[in-house]
Amino acid sequence: MIKVDMIVDAKGLSCPMPIVRTKKAIGELQSGQVLEVQATDKGSKADMKAWAESTGHQYLGTIEEDGVLKHYIRKSAEHETRNEVTFPHVVSNEQLQEKFHDPDSFVLDVREPAEYAFGHIPGAVSIPLGDLDSRMAELPKDKTIYVVCRTGTRSDLAAQKLAENGFDRVRNVIPGMSQWNGPLDSAQS
Repeated sequence: MIKVDMIVDAKGLSCPMPIVRTKKAIGELQSGQVLEVQATDKGSKADMKAWAESTGHQYLGTIEEDGVLKHYIRKSAEHETRNEVTFPHVVSNEQLQEKFHDPDSFVLDVREPAEYAFGHIPGAVSIPLGDLDSRMAELPKDKTIYVVCRTGTRSDLAAQKLAENGFDRVRNVIPGMSQWNGPLDSAQS
């Protein structure tokens, strides 16, 4: 049994709400204390890990029990944390609609496979955020990579990760698929 100092209920919520609730709760803890975030969104595992890494808090791991993901994060001391950074190079959904047919463009969808299956930008390549480190070699460094997710939160984390790994033509698409009005493909059609 893991000793926790606070539990956050994010069950039934999708990105970005588990992260939003986590940010608020971590601010109420003392350094060294452990937060348990309960979520049902499968994408939250990669989201929590990436968020903790980007802010300097310690991601301890995730346990799944009866369909609930229990994420454990230890609050770091102030000197160990860093201000959350947002990726500076962003484009709107409308700007992406003008570019995604360009042969110099590459659309990377970092949502979970089920989200992608029910509707994605035509030609987009699916690499969930949690798989990005192990599949980065599949991405072209000679094209502009437009990173998309549901709201811009996971894509922001993915864009930062790509830039840190030598990809210099990366754009985060906001607000993302939640407000995408362009053409869609789906594995269901």
